[in-house]
Amino acid sequence: MEQSIALSRSIKLKLFDQELSPLCKDNEIEEICSDIRRLLDQAVHRSLTSNKIGILLSGGLDTSIIATISSKYTRLRTYTVALEGAPAPDVEYSSLIARKLGFDHKVHYLDEAEVNELITPVVKALGTFDPMEIRNSLTIFASMRVAKEDGIEIILTGDGSDELMAGYSFFFNLKKGELDLELQKLWGSMSFSAIPLAKSLGLVAKIPFLDPDFKSYAMSLDSKYKIWVKDGEVYGKWILHKAYEGILPQEITWRTKTPIEYGSGTTTLSQLFASRISDEAFNEKKGYYMEKDKVTLRDKEHLAYYEIFRSVIGTPHRARHGKACPQCNSDIPERSTFCRICGAYPI
Repeated sequence: MEQSIALSRSIKLKLFDQELSPLCKDNEIEEICSDIRRLLDQAVHRSLTSNKIGILLSGGLDTSIIATISSKYTRLRTYTVALEGAPAPDVEYSSLIARKLGFDHKVHYLDEAEVNELITPVVKALGTFDPMEIRNSLTIFASMRVAKEDGIEIILTGDGSDELMAGYSFFFNLKKGELDLELQKLWGSMSFSAIPLAKSLGLVAKIPFLDPDFKSYAMSLDSKYKIWVKDGEVYGKWILHKAYEGILPQEITWRTKTPIEYGSGTTTLSQLFASRISDEAFNEKKGYYMEKDKVTLRDKEHLAYYEIFRSVIGTPHRARHGKACPQCNSDIPERSTFCRICGAYPI
């Protein structure tokens, strides 16, 4: 297995070195970096329409960029949430950038009781029982709720960068033509939970990376600048990292992408739900919901979220003719390979 991984990695590095590096000249790169900084500066500035603004700060590249730009114009309140007792690297990195910028930073730790309390409003706001989506969104919702209690009215997020700039690791092994096609498909279906979650709390979520000018520029940017190799590591949104090299702390500029559920520690929720129900009870309920609702439940965490979904939204069903999810019978876009309702992938 280790030899296989090493071989795959060497092929990947060779692919990127040959296909991308010779096509990118230093003067072209600096011009693009300058354009990115200018457009994002304008996008963030346009988002600062109140003095009651906060930001969901993970300490990753995207939120650190937004926080750094904002510091030129105002003092933000910054919010980070982590699961109590779980590894949560976002706390270290978000605290680092907040200290550098001199922002008031609040770290909120979720305990088991609060997790249980928040699942229902998250499921209701998003209309999903996809475990990955809920684990990510619990963190977002909890951060927003803390911000709301502090009197915040507008919340900034770093959404959109990974979609526009090929930040996800599943893009890394694609050839350039395949990458361009997958990005186009993603741009036609992307959505962000921060918007409905904020609305459910009476807040407004603002997403500078989706500012029309920056979004248009990012979509038109050649994908050869989006995935590249640095020091033997493959980076998505490479040009965005490059644009803020020397502006952000080095450990944040080139921090490896960490999904919210890992950065906040909520990925460990699967273990929590696994301990709450016996295998026998799970198998019985899994069979019941398959027979009665035609819903496939993959594990005990999935079951827990589905029972809440079923109680507050109802049984998944078709609303139109066309493509259906084979695991929950929900409508999905014709070109989609992912079900936003149950999380089935690939379809």
